[in-house]
This record gives sequence, C-alpha cells and structure tokens, in this order.
Amino acid sequence: MTTRARIRDAAIALFARDGFTATTVRAVAEEAGVSAGLVIHHFGSKEKLRAECDARIVDELTTTKGSLDGRNLSVTMQAMLADLDRYRPTLDYLGRMLLDGSPAGDRLLDDLVAFTVTMLDEGVASGAMEPSSDPYMRALIVTLHGVMPIVLQRQFARLLGEPGLTDTMIRRMTLPSLELYTHGLYADDALLLAAREALKGQR
Repeated sequence: MTTRARIRDAAIALFARDGFTATTVRAVAEEAGVSAGLVIHHFGSKEKLRAECDARIVDELTTTKGSLDGRNLSVTMQAMLADLDRYRPTLDYLGRMLLDGSPAGDRLLDDLVAFTVTMLDEGVASGAMEPSSDPYMRALIVTLHGVMPIVLQRQFARLLGEPGLTDTMIRRMTLPSLELYTHGLYADDALLLAAREALKGQR
C-alpha cells in the first residue's frame, strides 16, 4: 500500500469512528504512522483528504471488487454486512456520509435509490415481485430500510443489547425483514382499500 493510500485508509477509520470535525490531521498522521506534514504534502488540507475518502467509499460500493457486484448496490451492501470485520470502517463511514449532508453523501444516496429502482423494476418484469402504485417511492422506502441499520446502528444496538453492528444483530434482522417483504404485515387489505378511497379526493 502506498503512503497516500495508507493515510487515506487511516482517515477513513478515524472519520468513521470520531467524525470529521473531531479528527485532526495529527491524529490521522499518527494512525498512518507518518508526520502531519506528510499528510498535508499528499492532500493539501483535511477537507481535500475527506473528499478523497468520500470518493474511496463510493468506489468501494459501486466498483466490482472480488465478490462484490458493482451492478447492484444492494448485493454489495449484503456482501459487506456478511463480512463485518473487513468492511466495518466502510460501513461506519457510509453511515456518517448519509447523515452529514455532504454532496458526496447525497450523490451516494441518489445512486443507491437508482440501483434499487432498477432492481425492483427487473423484479416486477420477471414476475418475482408485485407491482407498485408508485415504483419510485417504493424504491426509496426499500433503500432507506436497507441503510437504516447502518445509519441508526447505535440505536439498533442499544435496543437489542448489542455492542454495535454485530453479526448477531444482522442475523436476527434477516428473517423478519424477509417475512415483511414476502408476506407483508396486514392479514387483509382493508386498510389499503380505505387509504385508496381516502386519497381519491386529494389528487
């Protein structure tokens, strides 16, 4: 690994753990085993270092690497969640990106939603999934449901008595999530029919 890559990966780990504002250039340098001057030499500023870290995370999610499928971000996310130890810094950093309002975080969410739209459209076309009255909104809901354990991992962990995003937590989520998507929640369509009727006059 080059010195530049080592500095970048050290910054990803620290930004993910402590946040961008709380992480100093000196802390990144110590984590990478270099001088603070060398960090500035390679990146120019902490802001430019952060931009390269953002780009690295997006690349990790959208470029085919080993078993990761760059054509389908949901598959990539599942692969990362299945190997938490390896991808924890990436997932922690992703959670912060999606919450901090950065342009890179917004673009990444846009890409996640676009990939989900394509995935669901293909599922409907193949007959594997039911059609929706609002395909884009459904894709948005599915996307946000998928990133929820990453963005809200502290609350998930607290409520489940886990120390963080753990294998146990991910395994426990698997069946209930699939049950919800496969069988739905309500035993009949009474509420759906009532909502459709109520919304008719509001268009």
